[in-house]
Amino acid sequence: MSLPGAELVDAGVEDLRAGRETVEALLVSIGASRLRAAGVDVPEELSSPELRLYELLARSYGDDAHGRYNALVRRLVSYERAAECAR
Repeated sequence: MSLPGAELVDAGVEDLRAGRETVEALLVSIGASRLRAAGVDVPEELSSPELRLYELLARSYGDDAHGRYNALVRRLVSYERAAECAR
């Protein structure tokens, strides 16, 4: 079963394991405790992920960073909810 946002979470977990600071790794770091509670094996998260994610998005998207940040967080929450229901 594929959950909404699974591609982001899967990539984020892989990036965390590899020590990469990516949009996906920061997003998984934001939701790490809830993802773990839903059964996702999340490695140690990055510190201050909310701020770091926004800064990363701002470098790439400028004024559009806020909207992109919110869209990513909504995808994360959708995944978390679906994972909790599936559990």
